[in-house]
Amino acid sequence: MIKPILKSAILGLALCAIPVASIAQEGMVTIDQDKEIDRLLEFKRDAQATVDAFVIQVYNGSRGGAQTIKSDISNLFPDWSNSIEYESPNYKIWLGNFRTRLEADRALMTVKKTYPDALVLRPKKNR
Repeated sequence: MIKPILKSAILGLALCAIPVASIAQEGMVTIDQDKEIDRLLEFKRDAQATVDAFVIQVYNGSRGGAQTIKSDISNLFPDWSNSIEYESPNYKIWLGNFRTRLEADRALMTVKKTYPDALVLRPKKNR
């Protein structure tokens, strides 16, 4: 009975003797890079913003129907850009400028609640 108490007391004293705070090293890192790298990164960011990689096609049909759908789309989804595209003989309503297919598919789930025939496509002019 005395031995377990004695063992736990010795263990407790040993743990209290170990310093709680550890000593860490501190340092400073300096990055020396060419200023042209920042300019190239900015150029790339601007170039990617102008490319519409994926769009959601909401409508394909006559001009009158396209104009009606476009005004509805503007009210329902004000955060995404929309446009009327003409491809003989039909007018198409495209919604959004999505950089990735995943981003477009997520938006498509929202759009399909109102327009069940909507689909994601990659316009020919961007390929």
